[in-house]
Amino acid sequence: MTAGEPGHAGESRYLPIGDHGLIGDLRTVALVGTNGTVDWYCCPRFDAPSVFASILDADRGGSFELAADTPARTKQFYFPDTNVLITRFFADDGVGEIQDFMPVADDSREADRHRMIRRVSCVRGTLPFRARVAPRFDYARQPHTVREETGGLLFESPALSLSLSSSVPIETDGQDARARFTLGEGEQAVFALDRVGDGLSARGCPLAEAESEFAATVRYWRRWLSASRYRGRWREVVHRSALTLKLLTYAPTGGIVAAPTTSLPERIGGERNWDYRYVWIRDAAFCVYALLRLGFTDEAESFMGFLSAHVPLSSDSGTGPLQIMYGIDGRSDLPEEELHHLEGYRASAPVRIGNAAADQLQLDIYGALIDSIYLYNKWGDPIASDRWDELCTLVEWVCLHWDQPDEGIWETRGGRRNFVYSRLMCWVAIERAMRVAIQRGLPADIPRWREARDAIYQQIMRRGWSAELGAFVQQFDEDVLDASILMMPLAKFVSPTDPKWLSTLDALGHGLVSDSLVYRYDPEISPDGLRGPEGTFSICSFWYVEALARAGRVDEARLAFEKMLTYANHLGLYAEEIGHTGEQLGNFPQAITHLALISAAFNLDHALG
Repeated sequence: MTAGEPGHAGESRYLPIGDHGLIGDLRTVALVGTNGTVDWYCCPRFDAPSVFASILDADRGGSFELAADTPARTKQFYFPDTNVLITRFFADDGVGEIQDFMPVADDSREADRHRMIRRVSCVRGTLPFRARVAPRFDYARQPHTVREETGGLLFESPALSLSLSSSVPIETDGQDARARFTLGEGEQAVFALDRVGDGLSARGCPLAEAESEFAATVRYWRRWLSASRYRGRWREVVHRSALTLKLLTYAPTGGIVAAPTTSLPERIGGERNWDYRYVWIRDAAFCVYALLRLGFTDEAESFMGFLSAHVPLSSDSGTGPLQIMYGIDGRSDLPEEELHHLEGYRASAPVRIGNAAADQLQLDIYGALIDSIYLYNKWGDPIASDRWDELCTLVEWVCLHWDQPDEGIWETRGGRRNFVYSRLMCWVAIERAMRVAIQRGLPADIPRWREARDAIYQQIMRRGWSAELGAFVQQFDEDVLDASILMMPLAKFVSPTDPKWLSTLDALGHGLVSDSLVYRYDPEISPDGLRGPEGTFSICSFWYVEALARAGRVDEARLAFEKMLTYANHLGLYAEEIGHTGEQLGNFPQAITHLALISAAFNLDHALG
């Protein structure tokens, strides 16, 4: 299996996906490259049309360039225990750095400003800098004008206006803004990009205010992180994952986006390019488990609040009471379209916005949702009576509909099948609901639920086991391996030391694992309706670590985990997949990968004692 070859057309115009850091304000984010360029930014929220999208089209997408105006080496790191990003430039005549951050405002009007501050300084010698601000509104579909205002410029498009203030002179050519300036040791310059309109007026950002905003932002992130209870061996990477998950949270509703980007390819030149700027129900159990384990009860409560307010458990859309994903505001309509005017990252078309998978039948989400409610009932607040009535309706639906084919966890587009993982999570849905009912003494049709639960168990054991492979498999009556089966012991369906499971673990290790990296499945053996191979899935790699640890193979688990850490980018961030030569592929960074990292670290710590 390969994930695309280097040297593809357009490669030199694009930074590697992993050569980026992330900043944000709990409503939207920006990707900042190691070259100092902001090449992805949507305003005013994660799923809004892009302002800068040069990561999807280097020529037409728009960007905010800021860099040393002389040959320089660069390095990038996060200001300790924060989401303030530092990009450093090392040149012959001096050393400079950019501090990139977005102040985190409360629910006041200032939260709508979405201020992006870029503070430049020379820390040694003398260094020339250049800046170019080239917004391309609405995925480069809307024209804009630029006019000068006191202390800066105003970019105006039909749907969005942004003001740019600067402590150094800036010029405009009618569409973009440019600046060239030189800083001596100890000198600084500041650029601030603000949303204006709807009662928000343009506002400058002098050096003193930038310093104040920087200090406040650092305090916010450090105060938030101080609530973590994690004291294990991998504190730095676990806390970076927690900080990343917080960045991917949409504060007004508590939803967590799967990733803040769209259409970053799972294979260079391939068509596996999707929009991940939505809230997946599947992330629910992982999210609640990871956040509660670390001590972030407010975030877990907010996410449960999103589910309660925006995920109706009693409606039926034709594919069941639940959709697999929702908008960050809870909307259910996520129409998919292709943007043919954008070439895609390294010419990997199509660029898609929206996600048609929202209409798929994926039965596993019922287990994910009910498991999250079970965990929150156990470690957070007890389930309310009204919510229990809704959950019972959901379980009844699962009891009636579990025995049917679906599109599965990997959202295949090759037709519905009898996926073992989908059945497994239907078992989880019923089993967890039974636990809550028995523990709390809540009313439930336990005999009916038990009958359905046991029927699922027997079916998986009978038709989901391949004697030829000596393993549980992807779908009934087939001899195809699938990494989703790694969830069996994690979900407590099977003992982690059961002989059948240990045999499965060996089969997965031989068939889908490469240097600790785990492929989901082999699309040549199990066609999924899309062309081409893919990279390894990072979430599966962390599931593998946890499965090894639970099976008592602790040394193997630790080595696999440490190897996985070497595949992170320079900041400890992970995309969806790891390519053939170790490159990050797919949307970046991906929430569920960092959730799985936290879970693997927590359980590996426990196994090591």
